[in-house]
Amino acid sequence: MAPAGTRISRALISVSDKTGLVDFARYLVDSGVEILSTGGSAKLLRQAGLPVVDVADMTGFPEMLDGRVKTLHPKVHGGILGRRDLVTHRDAMAEHEIDAIDLVVVNLYPFEATVAAGAGWDEVIENIDIGGPALIRAAAKNHDFVTVVVDAADYALVRADMAVNRGATTPELRRALAGRAYRRTAAYDTAIGRWFAEQAEDALPERLTVGGNRGQMLRYGENPHQSAAFYTTGEDRPGVASARQLQGKELSYNNLNDTDAAYELVAEFDRPAVAIIKHANPCGVAEGADLTAAYAAALACDPVSAFGGIVAVNRPLDEALAVEIAKIFTEVIIAPEITQAARAVFAAKKNLRVLEAGRLPDPAAPGLAVRSIAGGLLVQTRDGGRIGRDDLRVVTKRNPTAQELDDLLTAFRVCKHVKSNAIVYVKNGATVGIGAGQMSRVDSARIAARKSEDAAQAQGLTGRLTDGSVVASDAFFPFADGLLAAVAAGATAVIQPGGSVRDDEVIKAADEHGLAMVFTGMRHFRH
Repeated sequence: MAPAGTRISRALISVSDKTGLVDFARYLVDSGVEILSTGGSAKLLRQAGLPVVDVADMTGFPEMLDGRVKTLHPKVHGGILGRRDLVTHRDAMAEHEIDAIDLVVVNLYPFEATVAAGAGWDEVIENIDIGGPALIRAAAKNHDFVTVVVDAADYALVRADMAVNRGATTPELRRALAGRAYRRTAAYDTAIGRWFAEQAEDALPERLTVGGNRGQMLRYGENPHQSAAFYTTGEDRPGVASARQLQGKELSYNNLNDTDAAYELVAEFDRPAVAIIKHANPCGVAEGADLTAAYAAALACDPVSAFGGIVAVNRPLDEALAVEIAKIFTEVIIAPEITQAARAVFAAKKNLRVLEAGRLPDPAAPGLAVRSIAGGLLVQTRDGGRIGRDDLRVVTKRNPTAQELDDLLTAFRVCKHVKSNAIVYVKNGATVGIGAGQMSRVDSARIAARKSEDAAQAQGLTGRLTDGSVVASDAFFPFADGLLAAVAAGATAVIQPGGSVRDDEVIKAADEHGLAMVFTGMRHFRH
């Protein structure tokens, strides 16, 4: 049973991040606490005029091996791990002249920051902390008597607790800090293990740990009865995790999920492009000579669904586009850059969330996608597959025209980001019908065509937007019926992975209706 309060008489301080250290140490000294320290921490505190005892003087053993060994000593770990309520521990400490250490303030070598900065092998290895994790884990284990601090943000908590408990900390605070300490060392080891796996090009090692820092508590999850938080992993991938929010309400769970989907999609395009997302599915995507033209084409695909959606662009967002976006209710806007004039337009929409990401993610960059299931995790490499002209195989009697070929590639890029079963119709660089998440590929083809009729009516047109379009399927057509549904919608060319046992039947149907069809050999299921 932990004592009600453990007065802090001696503290060990050894930190890499020295934010707020001098003020905290001065409070400790003023409270009668003796400070043990090492290296740069000791130097900083002395420069501030604070009394410090070198760990080397306390142990009688100097720092050695370029600082690799300085706190790995029985007098240090005995002082931390000794239980004050056990006679045998007290006797052993007295016999070996070990003084108790009541507070351990340690943060670790900046391994994650060193990796993120692109350092070489030797520098990264030198930034793997050994003594720090050992001190932290020892202090956390003996939290009945020892207070451990691994984050400068917690200095205020310790000070407040000591102030109302006559220099002592409460069991509740010590337990809470112990939990934080173990989570920190776990995340640290996770980063190290991940780095070694990356160096060995082992995307799926035999043991996988996932670490993250809570960046934001969210109001709720997908639904109000679910609690949620947003964690960052430190991966150097531009997007919602690293973007700067310029204005608007706090991002929700669904906002974050949808915005990520939108930005990943729009990064697929080399020309100016706009993606409008609703519930993680695109409701309109288009390329254009400029962003304003692309936005108009993307919006025309499904103006009803675009209401309350997410808009992502792959070029600096200017005033002309801002004026157009501001005409309808939009939840979130994300762009690599946003001009001052565009910001002024958005400022009138106080609740509109505006994010500036700085860069675009690389669609082909390696990475992992992780999803939880009961009792485990499903882990796969990110779908970085991309198809170019040279990857296509024409399987019909008719070759696609130059315009059809451009649209086919656009359609397949969009299809990669649509929930399966996915069907995407494209015409002149813009989606004109999207069918997502249906159990039957035929239904996806029909739903997309039906929505295109509604979109045409909204523009005062007769017929369907899909007339004269091309169509993409994320996976092969198992029967000719899906392709025939696309023919009925007015499609003239098809792009699909191929690979069905009935490919010959599907190719024959395409030839009979004068379609051009190309196989990619690559599937893009998205569940």
